[in-house]
Amino acid sequence: MSLPHPEKSSISLPPIAQVSAIWTFAALAAGLLGGLGLAFAAPGALPAVLAVSEPVGDLWLRALQATIVPLVAALLFTGVVQTMATASAGALARRSLGLFLLVLGFSAAMSLTVTPLILDLLPIPGNAGDALRSSLGGAPSGPVPGMADYLKSIIPTNVLDAAANDRMLPMILFMSVFAIASTRLEPRQRDLIATFFAAIAAAMLVVIGWVLAVAPIGVLALSLTVSAKTGAAAIGALAHYVLVVVLTGSVVWLAGYPLAALLARKPLGRFARAMVPVQVFALSTQSSLASLPAMLGACRKLDVRDSTSEFVMPLAVALFRATSPAMNLAVVVYVARWYGVPLSPAMIVSGWIMAVLVSLSSVSLPGTISYVASVGPIAIAMGVPVGPLALLVAVEVLPDLMRTLGNVTMDVAVTAAVDRGLAAPAKGDEPTG
Repeated sequence: MSLPHPEKSSISLPPIAQVSAIWTFAALAAGLLGGLGLAFAAPGALPAVLAVSEPVGDLWLRALQATIVPLVAALLFTGVVQTMATASAGALARRSLGLFLLVLGFSAAMSLTVTPLILDLLPIPGNAGDALRSSLGGAPSGPVPGMADYLKSIIPTNVLDAAANDRMLPMILFMSVFAIASTRLEPRQRDLIATFFAAIAAAMLVVIGWVLAVAPIGVLALSLTVSAKTGAAAIGALAHYVLVVVLTGSVVWLAGYPLAALLARKPLGRFARAMVPVQVFALSTQSSLASLPAMLGACRKLDVRDSTSEFVMPLAVALFRATSPAMNLAVVVYVARWYGVPLSPAMIVSGWIMAVLVSLSSVSLPGTISYVASVGPIAIAMGVPVGPLALLVAVEVLPDLMRTLGNVTMDVAVTAAVDRGLAAPAKGDEPTG
């Protein structure tokens, strides 16, 4: 049994225009400080400056939003097809995927529980929420649908209409079923449709790369507008946002330790010592893929069989990011609290489903693109404004450290747990070249 290496995803990534996250973060800082300076030193110049910055920021935000639905639809199709192909590779692959899905489900459920508690304990400071909401705008939340209406809305009568009207969950569920159905076609037809959606995804990645290449300009315009209208409240709110999202992600990171102890039967101290060099390397590179050799080394220190680690670990890097559901949902829950959007049980269920499905389809994407492709559809599915994401993406460089730390820790813990479950592998379970 063989699987593709993690760097060879089902989508052959085209050259994507990218700009350093440092430049985007610098643009955010410049915009915030520039807006504050104008508000205090030259308030008379504000109308002329805002007459330029507001439409520039709004145009960039609209361009970003326009890419979300087609990109996510194509990525989800290819992600489901890739997952189905992996599941057909043998018992070890199915066992690994099962544990991946359990952890992703836990990650999403935990976030939907813990993030509101964190926001209750550490509410958005002062009137920062109101000030930012008025400066960024965003569609007001509509009436919360009842459970009967929600259940009827899950199956669209017209999937194109659902996509056009940003009804994300019906569209995503339809695409998932469509992708599963495509795996039952004869090989030539199956490969043709898979290539078609992979090409759409690749083209959309080029488009979103172009949009994000001018992120410093868009973020500068947005942050200058926000800061000029809200003052120092914008800086406090962004720092608070980073703290809340990182705290939520840290729960997934810390959960890797009891998982290793309870499911993999590894002593906590031994697991912690094995993870230290991996975590240091991961924080320095901010890449799970680059940390793969270090993670394989940690597995050897934990006496995980090479036949298991050399199969499961690349699979984990290719398909599994444990922190994604938790931290993506934390972003959406934060924005919902920020905008006063009540989260009904139906919206919470939608968010949980979307977070798990989307996490499987955007693993191999660059960080900023992954943020937009992952958080955007969750926000749309839960009826939460997506406008603030254009500003929050600028500070993602900080939560991304926790994402990488949690992902590599959980990758090693899950690999050790899978190995523990193979006390007596049945014939055909061992991966072969």
